[in-house]
Amino acid sequence: MTISLQYTNITVSDVDEALAFYRDALGLEVQQDVASGGHRWVTLGSDAQPGLGIVLSDPHAGRSQADGDVMQELLAKGVLPMLVFSSDDLDATFEKVQASGAEVLQEPMDQGWGPRDCAFRDPAGNTVRISQAS
Repeated sequence: MTISLQYTNITVSDVDEALAFYRDALGLEVQQDVASGGHRWVTLGSDAQPGLGIVLSDPHAGRSQADGDVMQELLAKGVLPMLVFSSDDLDATFEKVQASGAEVLQEPMDQGWGPRDCAFRDPAGNTVRISQAS
């Protein structure tokens, strides 16, 4: 038996703003863009990890009004789980993402526990860390 991650979801306040970050700044490719009931689910991926999709959607997409409201509050507080990407060239990736206007939380630095990484906020306030691939 094998098991692997197929999709992960990122809640964002504005899918188009998030696309500018995840597609244009990070270089992920749009695989699907599905609209239904006034909401959108945009799946992005990378040739580096075929079969893994990152799905962007707003807080109310696929949720009840009450649950969507709670997700919106958590998103506004910036407390939703962070994403961690890896790059084979952290400095070049940092420069590209910084040039996009993304909010820098941490410039590239060596961490005491091992990796060299940096951190940004996406347009919705989610924390995105990028570490140097080993």
